[in-house]
Amino acid sequence: MIDLSEGAWSLSLTEPGAIETPLATGHQWDFVPARVPGTVAGALADAGRYDPENPFPLHDKDVWYEAWFDAEPGQYRLCLDGLATIAEVYLNDVEVLSSRNMFRKYSLPVELTGRNVLKICFRALEPHLNAKGPRARWKPQLATSQGLRLVRTTLLGHMPGWCPEIHAVGPYRPIRLEQETAPRLIDKHILADLAPDGSAALTVAVRLENVDTDPVLTCAGASAKMTRQDDGTYAATLRPEGITPWMPHTHGDPALYDMAVHCADHTFSLGKTGFRRIEADHGHDGRGFDLKINGTPVFCRGAVWTNADLLNLSSGREAYRPLLEKARDAGMNMLRIGGTMLYESRAFFELCDELGLLVWQDFQFANYDYPVKDKAFVEEVEAELRDQLKETMGCPSLAVLCGGSEIYQQGAMMGLSEDRWKGPLCEEILPEIAAELRPDVPFAANSPCGGVLPFSPNEGIAHYYGVGAYLRPLEDARRADVRFAGECLAFSNVPVPQSLEEGLPVKPGHDPRWKARVPRDRGAGWDFEDVRDHYLKRLYDVEPAALRYGDPDRYLDFGRAVTGEVMSETYAEWRRPASNCQGALVWTLSDLSIGAGWGLIDAAGRPKPAWYALKRAFQPVLACVTDEGTNGLAIHVINERAEEKPVKVSIACLRDGQVPVVSGEMDLVLAPRSAQTLNAVDLIGAFFDVTYAYRFGPPSHDVTLVRLCDAQTGEPISEAHHFPLGRGHNRHFDAPEANVLKDEAGNWSLKIAARRFLQSVAVDVPGFEPEDNWFHLAPGETRQVRLRQVGGDVSRDGQTAPTGHLVALNFAGRTAF
Repeated sequence: MIDLSEGAWSLSLTEPGAIETPLATGHQWDFVPARVPGTVAGALADAGRYDPENPFPLHDKDVWYEAWFDAEPGQYRLCLDGLATIAEVYLNDVEVLSSRNMFRKYSLPVELTGRNVLKICFRALEPHLNAKGPRARWKPQLATSQGLRLVRTTLLGHMPGWCPEIHAVGPYRPIRLEQETAPRLIDKHILADLAPDGSAALTVAVRLENVDTDPVLTCAGASAKMTRQDDGTYAATLRPEGITPWMPHTHGDPALYDMAVHCADHTFSLGKTGFRRIEADHGHDGRGFDLKINGTPVFCRGAVWTNADLLNLSSGREAYRPLLEKARDAGMNMLRIGGTMLYESRAFFELCDELGLLVWQDFQFANYDYPVKDKAFVEEVEAELRDQLKETMGCPSLAVLCGGSEIYQQGAMMGLSEDRWKGPLCEEILPEIAAELRPDVPFAANSPCGGVLPFSPNEGIAHYYGVGAYLRPLEDARRADVRFAGECLAFSNVPVPQSLEEGLPVKPGHDPRWKARVPRDRGAGWDFEDVRDHYLKRLYDVEPAALRYGDPDRYLDFGRAVTGEVMSETYAEWRRPASNCQGALVWTLSDLSIGAGWGLIDAAGRPKPAWYALKRAFQPVLACVTDEGTNGLAIHVINERAEEKPVKVSIACLRDGQVPVVSGEMDLVLAPRSAQTLNAVDLIGAFFDVTYAYRFGPPSHDVTLVRLCDAQTGEPISEAHHFPLGRGHNRHFDAPEANVLKDEAGNWSLKIAARRFLQSVAVDVPGFEPEDNWFHLAPGETRQVRLRQVGGDVSRDGQTAPTGHLVALNFAGRTAF
């Protein structure tokens, strides 16, 4: 194999149509070294000629890529895994491919000489976006061009207010040459299944070339000789015994097994697979959406995936791993690749397989009225789906296939009748191919869909922004009766100080560069910072504008805390046993540029405070609370594990954040896969106005702490807090103690002891990432927070203790350590 990703590539930009054939190339004077796989934006940025923070258009130019290479003369296959977007491929100045779809994969027979040149021309996309097509029944505001519905390319870079306008141009996926005479596996179909009785089956069909012996399939200690079928493929079914079913990491073990096809002296690896059964359950009333994995209902929580590297569109394990591990570490068990994004490579799914993360895959369609009466367009879509679905063959993490994002919603919100916005793309074309290639994965027509209107949250799949963009009170999360939120809880989440100091050292509201990084809907008279400020005033009873003007640093700290608090309370509503909600995914996992974006992780890879809040709210063994008014404080305890869990549940109500006025506790044994709701009275043993609903006299307490501990070790598992008078903004001067410790293994940690209740404790340790942050700390409690070194600071010798400081929203000071 010749990996042309390693070749010496260069590129040059020309005016559209300036060079019509490869025979005329070479006269350009302005060549730039280029990486493949990679993008034009990435190559220009490497050359110091493109600023990702202030991008200029790339779709109004032709771009010629060129690579010279040596090879043994003979017959080869030229494999191109992704070309964005209108591309012409020339080998030795002869055209071998013309592509109009960045989501296609190609394998072409070619002949090489001793010295060869491969040229790829990426034609300017702008003329194609301006071309006229069939009349659209509606025109969304999401993106800048209505012509995007006619061209199969990503919407990334075309959505102002959503992401930087970095245009995807270039060979963003690998290019390689394979010898035509070498043993080759050219097609495969894999189905790993788990029956209700726990028995596993692996069915594999492959098409081989240059192989003269019957292949043998192996997996999980079992093997079977593959037999030749009438269509020329080889097929076999294995039934391995004693396997461990694959489960999302929150509910079990994501067990994987190697698959391979052996042919005499040659072995074709099929990667790893896991045995699992996924079913979509619509609930007792037929109106819900609930995923069952191996018969176990799974509350799906996580976020919507954006992209690991918008500049280069990197798709290797090294690009994906940091973000996917942070998703796992936060207790997420599902990521959704939305229809406004990009199909990810197999490496993404393989890592999700390993980490126990479910993947909801939208096909790359969003908002537009697509020309499904155009036969050529439909044929291209069908080929695209086959290419992409074959990429994930055997991956157990793929949990839902979906026809796209907000197509139904967009048409319905324009006032059109159902027969206008519901059509063959999502009802016939996409589900038929999905059922053929991935019959083990449930299909959803669109996200959102279901209900009297496709965006009604109380049926089917919702995009829920009642709490959030629509500024509804927190109680709306229950009132809306959300069944499954394919996306929700979009806020302008503020990064930690270090990221802002490095990437956006300006004051909020005082500099246009700050507002440029705040997400907004195109054409709207508000942005998502306005949404955050609305809940800041509601939860903390402060005037955001006055705070921002008078004390911008404290304003940012309030902003960091409030979005996590809102998300935590909302998930408590949805995870309580009486809720009909079976899943909710936050918009979004990560930012594409430094600033107060939607992401839970900033563009530097650092978790934001909201990430830490969700890490606590997403625990598989959890205690959370909801204010039930005159019915008191409800305490919900959840055990998603397959083993029973003996626990102790305790409650304490504190006055002035310090003096306990009432307390109680209870021993429980949480059954496997169970949840139950207690009342505070069950622990206290008598009436006490925990929620301050009856108001018999002045309030007796201002914070309630509920703690779930391991009954055998006493170690805390989960905590929940309730503020009957609101979170307020009164500060005290009782400074906590903070000491840096080092264990025998050389690992650092910070030990914190509180004299009075601390609200939203923020630990800032440059060069280190705390295991927990932005947490509440009870008086008399000691919390030891592990510190993980990040950033590769070579100046640290491992002996010098980390330094930093600690603040809290209700502490009128700053503790250095």
